[in-house]
Amino acid sequence: MAAPFGHGQLKFLKALTEALFHGAEMAISADQVVANVAELFGKVGGTKLEEMRVSLAATEFVLGPMFSEVGVATRVARIEDRLRDSQIDLFQDMGRLRGIIYACYYGHWLPGGEDQNVGNPVHRQIGFALPKFRARGPGEMPITRVEGREIDPAHILDADSLDDRYDVIVVGSGAGGAVAACNIAAQGYKVLIVEAGPFYPSPAITHHELDMIARLYKHGAVQTTTNRDFVVFQGRCVGGSSTINNGICLRVNEEGRTHPDALDVLAEWASIGAPVDRAAFDASYDAVQAKLGIARIEPRSGRHNGPHLMNGWHAYAATSADPKDARAVADWFDKNFGPPGTPNACAYCGYCNSGCAYGRRMGVAQTYLPEACRDHGARILPGTKADRILWQTAYDGRREAEAVRLVLPDGSRRIVGARVGVVVAAGAIASSKLLDRSDIDGTGYQVSLNVASPVVALMPEGVGGSAWDEDQMSSYVDCGDFLLESHFQPPMSMASLMPGWFADHAARMKNYGRVHSAGVLVPADRRGQIDDGKLKFRLDTQDDLPLLRRAMATLTKVHFAAGAIECYPALAKGQKVTPDMDIDGFFAAAIREQDDVTLSSSHPHGGNAMHENPQHGVVDPACRVHGTTNVLVTDASVFPSCIRVNAQWTTMAMAHYATGRGDPFR
Repeated sequence: MAAPFGHGQLKFLKALTEALFHGAEMAISADQVVANVAELFGKVGGTKLEEMRVSLAATEFVLGPMFSEVGVATRVARIEDRLRDSQIDLFQDMGRLRGIIYACYYGHWLPGGEDQNVGNPVHRQIGFALPKFRARGPGEMPITRVEGREIDPAHILDADSLDDRYDVIVVGSGAGGAVAACNIAAQGYKVLIVEAGPFYPSPAITHHELDMIARLYKHGAVQTTTNRDFVVFQGRCVGGSSTINNGICLRVNEEGRTHPDALDVLAEWASIGAPVDRAAFDASYDAVQAKLGIARIEPRSGRHNGPHLMNGWHAYAATSADPKDARAVADWFDKNFGPPGTPNACAYCGYCNSGCAYGRRMGVAQTYLPEACRDHGARILPGTKADRILWQTAYDGRREAEAVRLVLPDGSRRIVGARVGVVVAAGAIASSKLLDRSDIDGTGYQVSLNVASPVVALMPEGVGGSAWDEDQMSSYVDCGDFLLESHFQPPMSMASLMPGWFADHAARMKNYGRVHSAGVLVPADRRGQIDDGKLKFRLDTQDDLPLLRRAMATLTKVHFAAGAIECYPALAKGQKVTPDMDIDGFFAAAIREQDDVTLSSSHPHGGNAMHENPQHGVVDPACRVHGTTNVLVTDASVFPSCIRVNAQWTTMAMAHYATGRGDPFR
């Protein structure tokens, strides 16, 4: 593998690392951190590596001449002035390099497996223990592997075993693609599932965060919008995002689980010309629930952050003058983990977002995909990009897909015929790009995000315990127009979201065992579009930013109601909040624009909206592409508006709704 960075860039990265850790004790050298950065981007490669090279060159220019040669104190002053405290959007974007540096410090991994990392110096510095070395007493779930759920490697194809024609080609193996593929294969069709990412079964997954994130995420989890203000997390592996998510399963509206004042999503869809049969859609939710064993998680799996959020909410709501707070729903999540209450339930190791090494998550790679292959003859082709759908004209003048042009792992191209049809389910961004390359008009518009931003809370001495020894996300509060969700992360991920600079950041990470964390989830409805293959997205200053400020202020107050002594919202400057402050006023001043806060989303949806009228949507209410006879889209890109909650279950339900109620090609 060629070195990802030149000598000058490596020298600059080292100087930047030394400055970012100024005043802090480092458990590994700056040279080792730089080596970790180079290893990460060497694995990610492609356009993201090129973007990183450009970003390094630009940042070095902004930080001034001879940055690597001046003293560390001078470097720190320049970083403070030109990156941390800047109000220039481009410079603020450059400041996000700090997250990569910190991630590559706290994501340090000694060569080998867990046994070789029992003495990992960075883990020791923050008091963290890998799952294998955690003490589990009576009544606890052992951290062991569940066997027998994985895809048979014999059902994974390569270029030599690929046939020239299949009945149906499904593009994408995630939530939407896997459900559609299984349903269609069960109807007797010969199905090929094309996946751009690698095949990584549970036994191949490790707790080496940097390695797993480079291999399992699109662009190594540093995919951003065109303005670089949002990080968009998407899986890029067999099983898609269901392999690297938290398994959260919420219906768009469910009595007792959704705030009674929340928007009725399906009614909203009907009002804009995208009616969905509510009873049939509920039945599709039920079918997915039965297949994945979706149920309320066990409280023992979220014993720290879960009750912290719920207890804090109840204490906060008891003093709130807003009657809507009294009607809020605070509860444990439903998940496809285990299922709960069985010997195969979640072992709450806390590494959900880098893949379940224990086969305990009932993702699509442990359910729908093995069944599609084992019982119905489907086959999976990983590491392969669907470049274009090829058309012929049907008898009625509509377009009919006859083949898909593929780009194989070695870069060669191959055309594979589709005798019956094509299903597109590559995710909101990739599906829009494929349809656009295939000459489908109107794709990539009105993309929605559930926008997330964390607030970390420092608890008093002796409170908190090992909050990392649990499920990453376990409880939520539905406040009506936004959600609060508990979460905690392993060291690398926690370091990348932990606000703060220099010694402040290091001090906060040293309190790893004393912090609790949660995040806001704010709907941003139809604000984005796919522009030249990338997501262009901007929050509305009149509606979205005030809601974001209010959500973050509310979560901060909830942390204080639960006993926190200070909070660290994910602000670019890294400010802290204390209980004696005017919290609403603080956020009003601190968040003037979206660059002022760290924002992310794991739930992009829309882009190929469902609509009865082809002038206003890409697919019809049956998820068939307008003007075609045999092309379906069965992922979250068909959602015509923001669904407000985590998207996994609704995406699977939509795929079932389109393909599980009868033959979609008849």
